[in-house]
Amino acid sequence: MSIALWCLLAAALLHLVTKAPLAAAMAREGRGYDNHNPRDQQARLVGWGRRAKAVHDNQIESFPLFAAGVVVATSAAPASGAIDLLALAYVAARLLFMVLYLADQASLRSTVWTVGYLASVALIAAPLWAGP
Repeated sequence: MSIALWCLLAAALLHLVTKAPLAAAMAREGRGYDNHNPRDQQARLVGWGRRAKAVHDNQIESFPLFAAGVVVATSAAPASGAIDLLALAYVAARLLFMVLYLADQASLRSTVWTVGYLASVALIAAPLWAGP
C-alpha cells in the first residue's frame, strides 16, 4: 500500500482524534456527555468546547476532498513520490490545524488550513501534472 493510501486511512482516523477533545468538552459541560441529544449539547458549548466542535466539523468537511484527491492521484500516477508528499502534507496540516484551533491561534490556523486544502486540490489535479 502506498504512503498516500496510508495517509487516507490516517485522515479517516482523524475523525476520532478530533472527536476526543469535543467529547471531553461535552463531558465537562456540567451534565456529562449527553448521548441522547449530543447536537443540542454541542450547540451550548462556548470557548474551547466550541472550538473543539469546529475542529471536528472541519475535519469531516475536509475529508471528502482529500479522499477524492488520493483516489484520483493514485489512479493517475500510483508510484509518484510527489503524491505521497502531498498526502503527508495534508495529514500534517490537519494535525497542526487541530492544535492551532484549540489554542485559538486564528491566523496561523487559517494558513495551515490553506496548506491542507491546496494539498487536496493538487492531488485532484495530479492527472494534469503527474504525466503518463
